Amino acid sequence: MRLPIDEILPELIRSLRDFPAAILRAPTGAGKTTRVPPSLLDAGLAGEGSVLMLEPRRIAARAAARRIAEERGATLGEEVGYQVRFERKAGNRTRILVVTEGVLLGMLQKDPFLDGVGALLFDEFHERRLESDLALAMARRLQREARPDLRLVAMSATAETGPIAAFLGDCPVHESEGFLHPVEKLHLATPLLRDAPEATADAVLDALRRTEGDVLAFFPGVGEIRRARRRLEERRLGVA
Repeated sequence: MRLPIDEILPELIRSLRDFPAAILRAPTGAGKTTRVPPSLLDAGLAGEGSVLMLEPRRIAARAAARRIAEERGATLGEEVGYQVRFERKAGNRTRILVVTEGVLLGMLQKDPFLDGVGALLFDEFHERRLESDLALAMARRLQREARPDLRLVAMSATAETGPIAAFLGDCPVHESEGFLHPVEKLHLATPLLRDAPEATADAVLDALRRTEGDVLAFFPGVGEIRRARRRLEERRLGVA
């Protein structure tokens, strides 16, 4: 499946051959998380080493690694893997490793030269968390002082790129437009006078009658999710 990010990957790769760092700005859903790491690996930008990607959240780290492996037809834990707190699914042959902030900082402390890592990617950098800022600062210092071969890529959905580009040596900035989907807003004709989870479950049923696709519903907590699920299961609908 083609994703918007695919259009600018050749441009990104060309710039990383000439410059050791780059910034990639693309909206959510453009495909940067799953397409950039394997593209850098396949282009040889990691050399004989691996591509390491920082993903701030454990769930996202697992999901990203799983999706990359799936798209490459690989078994998770072999060429593509992940490492989060108390859990590692990777091996000696892993070339793309998705890690969380604490894991990356631990790696930098244990091995300040990041031996065996050829490219380091920072996903969701627009969140500007203390740990990711610290990791980028350490990686940039390593690049300047000892590892000019190390490629750094900061990937963001919304961040102001100017200060980050300046910090990375006035590196190139690449942008992808992403998907645009028409959005239709519908409102209840009368005020909600009953249990919200049950009312939302009924709204899901109505949406299923209006569309051929799946329906994604959001609730404030686990309790509300379970109550809505029970109501939908009473109608014998497949619910996840």
